[in-house]
Amino acid sequence: AIKRAYRKQAVKYHPDKHMDKPEAEKKVAEEKFKIIAEAYDVLSDPDKRKIFDMYGEEGLKGGAGGGDAPEGAGFDGAGPGMRYEFHGDPREIFSQFFSDSFGRSRSFGEGVPRGFGDMFGFGGFGGFDDGSGGMGGMGSMGGMGGMGGMGGMGAASSGGGTKRKPEVLVNVPCTLEELYQGKTKKMKLTRKSSTLKREAERVLEVPVKPGYKAGTRITFAGEGDEVAPGVAQDVVFVIREKQHDFFVREGSNLLHRAKIALADALCGFQLDVKTLDAKPRILRVNFREPITPATTKVIAGEGMPKSKTPGERGDLIISFDIEYPKGALSDEQKALIRKAFAKM
Repeated sequence: AIKRAYRKQAVKYHPDKHMDKPEAEKKVAEEKFKIIAEAYDVLSDPDKRKIFDMYGEEGLKGGAGGGDAPEGAGFDGAGPGMRYEFHGDPREIFSQFFSDSFGRSRSFGEGVPRGFGDMFGFGGFGGFDDGSGGMGGMGSMGGMGGMGGMGGMGAASSGGGTKRKPEVLVNVPCTLEELYQGKTKKMKLTRKSSTLKREAERVLEVPVKPGYKAGTRITFAGEGDEVAPGVAQDVVFVIREKQHDFFVREGSNLLHRAKIALADALCGFQLDVKTLDAKPRILRVNFREPITPATTKVIAGEGMPKSKTPGERGDLIISFDIEYPKGALSDEQKALIRKAFAKM
């Protein structure tokens, strides 16, 4: 839950998304990006989180109650008067976070942590609206007012005492291209009937809208087996996402991890990314500055469509795997490298 909150806000305020904005707006976004990283640094660490929960921001940073923080809480120094200071690199935290995402492919579930909304004054957060249902707002964080746009989510729940209608779940595997473009899937089913007058076989057209996430449910009422006189199951189709060779999906964002040679990382290179459109486009991205393992590039609006807000898309986030030489360098090669870097 902490990760979901961090991901959504860090992408929103990543400096790459504000490069073309006026200088004042760029500085505001950069400061917010740093504060978001600081909040994540605290709330993802059990010891720091404990201090924050007990004493709040002032206690965390060595103000009121700060001297009572237990030893070993992740602070610099020990004993009375110790205080927390954020020394991390926001870009490195961002890069590591999305690098870790390649070990998992998740686009459904996870609620929003209460603590993230109380951290360092991020006022104006609403609740997430990602289709998972049931989570309220992230609380109020004062110092970063105006970061709204995450409207409340309605909880999907059945009323107490209401008898649930029988249903049968059917998985619908979809490629990332199908979830990007949208597609109508024809699903043939065979159902049993005793009193209902209907055909034993039926083809249902399942609308997969652009941007649907894994776990999305599409219900066809009364199309399943008759389980009691006049009562038939609902058929619930559940979207499942197939693994993609090039992208990993995180919510509405697409992640790509590019493998590049050390020479390209140092000297610059050009990366071509083929989109998921029906007629693929080529996004040509030029890198002129040196690339490090902490480097990420955010390309706004080139992620997955947002099914609830047609016309809007998430972002494409590129990170890097730098391939180092596998064999030993010769003395001559080492000398050339040292000479090239002698004046840096």
